[in-house]
Amino acid sequence: MSNYRRVAFLLVVGLGLLGLTTAPAQEAVVGSWSGTLKAGGMEVRIVFHVEGGEKGLPATMDSPDQGATGIPVSRVTVTGDSVTLAVDRIGGVYTGALADGDTKIDGQWTQGGQSFPLTLTPTAEADTGPPPRPQHPEPPYPYVADSVTFRNEAAGLGLAGTLTRPEGEGPHPAVVLVSGSGPQDRNSEVANHRLFHVLADHLTRQGIAVLRYDERGVGASEGTFEGATSEDFSGDAAAAVRFLRSHSDVDPGAVGLVGMSEGGLVAPMVHTRFEPVDFLVLMAGPSVPGHKILVEQTARIAAAQGAPSGAVDSIRAVQRRTLEGVATAADSAAAAGHLRTVLEDEGVGADRVRSQIEQATDPWFRFFVRYDPTPALRQVDVPVLALYGSKDLQVPPEQNASPMREALQQSPSDDVTVRVLEGGNHLFQPAETGLPNEYAQIETTMAPRALKGVSSWIQERTRTN
Repeated sequence: MSNYRRVAFLLVVGLGLLGLTTAPAQEAVVGSWSGTLKAGGMEVRIVFHVEGGEKGLPATMDSPDQGATGIPVSRVTVTGDSVTLAVDRIGGVYTGALADGDTKIDGQWTQGGQSFPLTLTPTAEADTGPPPRPQHPEPPYPYVADSVTFRNEAAGLGLAGTLTRPEGEGPHPAVVLVSGSGPQDRNSEVANHRLFHVLADHLTRQGIAVLRYDERGVGASEGTFEGATSEDFSGDAAAAVRFLRSHSDVDPGAVGLVGMSEGGLVAPMVHTRFEPVDFLVLMAGPSVPGHKILVEQTARIAAAQGAPSGAVDSIRAVQRRTLEGVATAADSAAAAGHLRTVLEDEGVGADRVRSQIEQATDPWFRFFVRYDPTPALRQVDVPVLALYGSKDLQVPPEQNASPMREALQQSPSDDVTVRVLEGGNHLFQPAETGLPNEYAQIETTMAPRALKGVSSWIQERTRTN
């Protein structure tokens, strides 16, 4: 899905500690060091920033290609020419040795039971940042932007967000933006792209009010993200719809949902089970059960990374056996037992088995792999726009566009548009490969034709000028 709950080697920003070293060798590692990690056909830049200090070496880690910066390094240890940087927050550790007169560090990055060569060399701070993001909006805005709060009374928590409203006489049509998987703030930031900030800015300039919000347990919102499922997120989105409808500047008869990735699964659930809306826009929305999505996602990413067809077939077969068993397991214990059997049969190491079981028994994951969107789609009775990118490897259009169209054609809705945008990836960027490690390298946050496709469709259904 669209956050990297989705992709291997996601590096999550979190709270951290300072490091421990031995002097005087510590001076040799002070500074910024970068290298390229090559794993499974992917190339990911890794940057360590090590500062001098009397009580150790404070350090942070960046993964610019994944949009992750400032990840705390828990411990820095320098003994002779040996260097260790432990990053407990993501379960990773780099071990290496200073070489060539302390001008490089040769070593290995280890994470999730796997190790990969990684050579670090000194780099300038200016060389380690992400590419520019020319679409990111900057104030002053030609519209009103208010910080707002609203409550999901059923869950007993408050949510915080930003409501952008066109200037001029209302009431205006309005949408709630529903983000993809993983803990997302109101801007739905992925790989240093503020997807929802860009989308909200565009829609509001076109006369459509937009509410985007921090997910539960994220940013200024209350609650806990861990343990929540798509069903829980549907309740939060329903509360956002009720808040919008009550606003004096919003047309209560022209309120819709724009869901992206997992949000495209959540939006029909909101409409059919929690709070009816007036239209739906589903961007890269799943239309088949989650276990099928993940099987195809893994296989297609492997193929795009250059894996031979035989290896891709094997990956697909193992993933299908694994995920179908998890999806049909009676409970978490049964899912764990099935997964352990499959992975041990495949010769997977104990550390990876343990981490995979933790993921497979997570409430979100269990719900996602079991949930079939089709019944909700067949109940939709309002206009629907479903968009896909032709190079999307995470929710592949070849797997999802036709079932989406078929389910909606069986629904009471008489206004259904399913469209595949040529060259777009999962984030609707213009892409070369569609691989997730490409997201951060592309300057465009969302292709203008995707933005225009959404706004013009909404305008036509709400008679917005």
